[in-house]
This record gives sequence, structure tokens and C-alpha cells, in this order.
Amino acid sequence: MKQRQALHGLLHAVLIVVGAVWIYPFVWMVGSSLKTNLEYINSGISLLPEAAQWENYARAWQVGHFSTYFMNSVIITCTTVVIVIVLCALTGYALGRVAFPGRKWFVAAITATMFIPKGYTIIPIYQIIKSLGLLNTMPGVILAESSGAHVLFILLYMSYFYNLPKELEEAAEMDGCGFFRTFVQVMLPLSKPIIATTAIMQFIWTWNSFFVPLIFTLNKPELRTLAVGMYSFVGEHTIDWSGMAAGASISLVPVIIVFIIFQRYFIEGISGSVKG
Repeated sequence: MKQRQALHGLLHAVLIVVGAVWIYPFVWMVGSSLKTNLEYINSGISLLPEAAQWENYARAWQVGHFSTYFMNSVIITCTTVVIVIVLCALTGYALGRVAFPGRKWFVAAITATMFIPKGYTIIPIYQIIKSLGLLNTMPGVILAESSGAHVLFILLYMSYFYNLPKELEEAAEMDGCGFFRTFVQVMLPLSKPIIATTAIMQFIWTWNSFFVPLIFTLNKPELRTLAVGMYSFVGEHTIDWSGMAAGASISLVPVIIVFIIFQRYFIEGISGSVKG
């Protein structure tokens, strides 16, 4: 008994140390956002500033145009999340509930696309967006971000819908519901954990996306997202390090809030899909 308690205590101590090391860069970044540029360079790994420089946040928000970049990120990310949820839920429902010829081959084919680097698909996506006349526009960025198979989310939905009782569909049919109405009114509300998982993961990926917004807003700096907007702190001969740290701290706040709100559903979604 004592050996088990000692082992648990040692395990907790190791996890605390690992957690402290894991969270240290984030705490250091927040601390650096309150330093002057000179203190930032000379303070090394020191966390606390000599005197909090709250004007760094004001400079990032106003001078660095983060107020504009923040709204762009909110619009692009939220719209992308909605599009991805709808498309992946519909695809996962069809794959999970409809037995059609070649379904296994189709699942294998879309699963194989997970191994294709996104950089390989950026050229055809660029050509499609250009042919639609949406280059350097917010709808173009949204379409580019929401494009792709999103295989992970499709498989999560497919696994979840596959394991739902068939009696649910039969009861809906008896009530006069068709295929699509059954999906919207019966199946989709039951998949809240998967919806939350998709929303959280896609929100984080789109919010932190750099490559796609950079490519599709080259000629329209006012359409930049927060990730691309970090360039505003890089001058020809100098870099505003403390302003950049303040901007990075601002950009992390929505991600943390979204995860805290939906974390329970996120855990349920992951555990439910694994069980399925």
C-alpha cells in the first residue's frame, strides 16, 4: 500500500514538472508582452517584467492593426468552422448509415488523402479561387480554408453515426421524415460531442493558419488574419518583439475561451469515437 502511494506521489511530481515545462513558453510569452524591447532582449528566461508595459497591447491593437486582423480572423474562422461542420456531418452520415456499392473503397480513398501535404494542393486551390474571381477577398480565403476532405472529422462522424441504433431512423420514418429531415432533426442533434470536437479542432487550425491567408491576401493587407498580421511588427531594420508578444497573447485568448467552453463535449466526442 505504501509503495503504491509512493509511486503515485512520484508520478504526480513528474507530471507536475512536465506540466510546468509544457506551460512555461506560454507564461514566458505573456510576461514578455509586458516588457520593453530592451528588457525583452536582455532578460533571458526571466518571466516577470521590471514594470508592466500595458501600452504594448494598445500598440499591438491600434498601431499594429490587430483590431482589424482580429475581426478578420473571427469572420474567417467562424464561417469556416460552420462550413466544415455541415459538409463533414453530411458526408459522415452518408458513409455511416447508407450501404452503397464501393463504400469501403471510397472510405479508403479519402483516408489516403490524409497523407498528402497541404502544400501540394495549394496550387489547384489557388487556380480555382482565381477562376472564381475571389482572389484577395474574404470569401476566397474562407473557401480556401474550408476546402479539402477534412478526413479526420468525416471519420469521426461516420463512426458515431454508424453506431447509433437503427430504430431511431425507423421511428423517424414512421413519423414521416425523409432522409435529410431525419439527419437534421434526429441524428445531428445527437452528435453534439462530435460537433464540438470538430468545432474546437477546426477553430484552432483555422485561427492559427498562416500559409493560406498569406497566399490569398498578398495584395490586400487589410484582409490579413492575426497570424499573418504578425508581419506588421517586423520592420526593415528592427523588430518590435514586445509588441509581437502582446499580439500573440491577444491571438491566444479566443482559442483558450473556446476550448474551456467546449472541453466537456470535446472529451466526450473523442472518447465516443474511440469506443465506436
